Amino acid sequence: MSGQAVLEFREVSKAFPAPAGGARLIVDKLSFALRPGQFTAIVGPSGCGKTTLLHLAAGLALPSTGEVRHAGARVADVNTRIGYITQQANLFPWFTLRQNVEFPLLLRGVAPDERRERSGRFMTLAGLSGFEDHYPHQLSGGMQKRGAIIRTLVYAPDVVLMDEPFGALDAQTRMVMQNELLALWQQQRTTILFVTHDLAEAVALADNVILLGKQPTRIKADFAIDVPRPRNVFEPFRMPGFVETYERIWATFKSEVASGAAVAG
Repeated sequence: MSGQAVLEFREVSKAFPAPAGGARLIVDKLSFALRPGQFTAIVGPSGCGKTTLLHLAAGLALPSTGEVRHAGARVADVNTRIGYITQQANLFPWFTLRQNVEFPLLLRGVAPDERRERSGRFMTLAGLSGFEDHYPHQLSGGMQKRGAIIRTLVYAPDVVLMDEPFGALDAQTRMVMQNELLALWQQQRTTILFVTHDLAEAVALADNVILLGKQPTRIKADFAIDVPRPRNVFEPFRMPGFVETYERIWATFKSEVASGAAVAG
């Protein structure tokens, strides 16, 4: 990782109208930056504003104060240059897997031969060869999720936002998907901002973990993850440095979840 920030939050605050009138401050003067190729995880109590940060990065919401900058420019509208992967796969049911993966390339005017080459390469990377002509309802949940991930990566956005993408999967499929994501990330070195409730997942995947507090949300700490790559997500507690890193972060974080919010792991 090197170079200037590709995604930057500068003293960002966000308030929403409160039911009883006035405004409720959700995010309070957050500042952090992601360098090209950096994999950053965000962990925090339920309702602390993690998804709000992704919406701000994508231009789906605008800060009340401060600014978000992408590739040096202020984000002032929907940012179509950033990829966004939600909790649901959201594949188009009337498209085959190949058509789904190629759709963003079609929107960008990529020629048919190149669309087919790129979609085929990514489906192979994601272990989806042989399922190109299947419709979403013919695929397992994990395969649909892989399809959604490569549909975003195929057009090479420089930043990908991921909002608890594996939260709805069973434990075994979740580990397989974590491994697939790391393999794809190693190939692409896309900058990733990854929201999760699972502290073990954050430590297993990321270069650094940003720890958020309760509302109004501020950054409690930003931990560098000193666990060597490649990572073994199937047995994370056997990785050198994993246990020590996990326990160090949990020691800071447990006070934030003591009131009833939970973090898996």
